[in-house]
Amino acid sequence: QGCPPQKDRALQTVAEGLRQLYAQKLLPLEEHYRFHEFHSPALEDADFDNKPMVLLVGQYSTGKTTFIRHLIEQDFPGMRIGPEPTTDSFIAVMHGPTEGMVPGNALVVDPRRPFRKLNAFGNAFLNRFMCAQLPNPVLDSISIIDTPGILSGEKQRISRGYDFAAVLEWFAERVDRIILLFDAHKLDISDEFSEVIKALKNHEDKIRVVLNKADQIETQQLMRVYGALMWSLGKIINTPEVVRVYIGSFWSHPLLIPDNRKLFEAEEQDLFKDIQSLPRNAALRKLNDLIKRARLAKVHAYIISSLKKEMPNVFGKESKKKELVNNLGEIYQKIEREHQISPGDFPNLRKMQELLQTQDFSKFQALKPKLLDTVDDMLANDIARLMVMVRQEESLMPAQVVKGGAFEGTMNGPFGHGYGEGAGEGIDDVEWVVGKDKPTYDEIFYTLSPVNGKITGANAKKEMVKSKLPNTVLGKIWKLADVDRDGLLDDEEFALANHLIKVKLEGHELPADLPPHLIPPSKRRHE
Repeated sequence: QGCPPQKDRALQTVAEGLRQLYAQKLLPLEEHYRFHEFHSPALEDADFDNKPMVLLVGQYSTGKTTFIRHLIEQDFPGMRIGPEPTTDSFIAVMHGPTEGMVPGNALVVDPRRPFRKLNAFGNAFLNRFMCAQLPNPVLDSISIIDTPGILSGEKQRISRGYDFAAVLEWFAERVDRIILLFDAHKLDISDEFSEVIKALKNHEDKIRVVLNKADQIETQQLMRVYGALMWSLGKIINTPEVVRVYIGSFWSHPLLIPDNRKLFEAEEQDLFKDIQSLPRNAALRKLNDLIKRARLAKVHAYIISSLKKEMPNVFGKESKKKELVNNLGEIYQKIEREHQISPGDFPNLRKMQELLQTQDFSKFQALKPKLLDTVDDMLANDIARLMVMVRQEESLMPAQVVKGGAFEGTMNGPFGHGYGEGAGEGIDDVEWVVGKDKPTYDEIFYTLSPVNGKITGANAKKEMVKSKLPNTVLGKIWKLADVDRDGLLDDEEFALANHLIKVKLEGHELPADLPPHLIPPSKRRHE
């Protein structure tokens, strides 16, 4: 059962709880029905403890390595950048006390790293896999995995020497975020790339898309490229939801065409927020992935035991095996009906048929309800308990911000997003920013029959509703503008109300409290 929540080592609790559940309840089912030979290797301790990982995937020269360089703001060992296909390896960029490279063969024997099971992909892959270690504040809370550029054409498939899509699928199962990079300049999705995207099926919730190098084309073209990208992706990723696409130029060079600067800034902020939320949601992601895995393991047990049941005891095993593999689709439907399992939970039919060809069906196990009941109990009860712990843990964690690198630049100071715009306009001016339009507002003010230099709420309302803003917004503006809370507006407060209406009409948000630079000068004496 999950460990009792202990406040001081919150993260270990969920990780330990998950590890125990997996070892005691799910692993026996996986082993009994050879799940690891079909789907994915057993989970290790490091899989439960590791930092959130971000996987970057894209065709060559879309700026993957440059994107990492932009985030961590320093070169990492083994980094090569150029217009030709340069990165030909999987590079895990991780935190380490000193700078250095660890080759693939050494990585897969290190029990502290979550890579041991990559051993299965053989030497051709391990020679193309390495870890770049460096002391960097960004890498304190996340790790980033750079992948070889995907090329267009047939040649690479033959020359890679390992199953590229399968390796990516392995990573996809274990990472927290998958970022697909596209180049706004040359938007083609090669066969290998669309195969790779299809291999990421079941992980659509982790996928985000970055349309990079968007500063190299004009606005009109950018709209067309964005439309074309969504159209192509819609045909490959079969989900009703729209994939989130971030448009921008993710490196530190001047923008070539600066027209869309504001758009790029807002998009970069959104992407940074998304990456910064990863450490906080890491435990939830691991929980979610374990549930996915448990559901697949259950279906797998039903498939294997059904095949076992159909096998003859003595004669005609081979021919029966052929027949069963060919009719796997019908077996799926039968299991679906008998156990009320949704079709989306089943493994890919064609892939399963291929894997079954090499298996000896007579060694398969019959259905063992006790193992399945244990997993059902885990899904029904234990997971719910861990869910509560996840929430407790999140509340104890700071809104954990990934620090350092590019994440520092935009936090504060005049280059923070939206600084000096909207309600922030005039923040550094000596004069009151509303003053410059006050004569215009005063003319309206004196038509609203002020008494003792103040107008009533009813009269102010007549004027304010002309902005056509909804009452909820106008109510908030009234609250901000009535600085002395006397239920009336003097000429300065009325000018301030109009200024805030203008801010809102220009599409900016209203502040929760009135910022000091907007307080009318006559009211500042009381401060």
